[in-house]
Amino acid sequence: MVLDAFSRSVVAADASTAPISTSGIGELKKFIAEGNKRLDAVNAIASNASCIVSDAVAGIVCENQGLIQAGGNCYPNRRMAACLRDGEILLRYVTYALLSGDASVLDDRALNGLKETYAALGVPTTSSVRAVQIMKASSLAHINDTNTEAAGGKRFRKMGSAQGDCSALTAEAASYFDRVISALS
Repeated sequence: MVLDAFSRSVVAADASTAPISTSGIGELKKFIAEGNKRLDAVNAIASNASCIVSDAVAGIVCENQGLIQAGGNCYPNRRMAACLRDGEILLRYVTYALLSGDASVLDDRALNGLKETYAALGVPTTSSVRAVQIMKASSLAHINDTNTEAAGGKRFRKMGSAQGDCSALTAEAASYFDRVISALS
């Protein structure tokens, strides 16, 4: 069951047969106050999803050339396409979790049985984990808007994310990527 911050508060209060606590209401107020930052963070990832995923796959191929040689897990093109597709799906579910502030959608829809599926298909988990690590680093850089013209070159694009401290949101996003890494390991 996918729950957002509001649903979680109601379910918790209902389970204890009590109204939502004062601390619960405070957490909801904080969630609302940080809403624009959350939306900007999700937009920063979603707007750059193709780049984030393709850079991650290119990164694992650069680190392991055997992936694109005959018999490798990114050879032929259909396997490479499947790798890119899976990366985009995982990234999409991370953004869903970030938007709702709840990892259950990520766990239920993407991670449940993923390791077993990859094992059955012969997908190397070390490469998958490394791709997620690269996607994590890139996504967090987009959330924090720390990309620079020197690093981006001609492709540089400043997102202009919400101003202010995004450390809590960055830590939350990192935890979702860590969940994916943990599920694959």
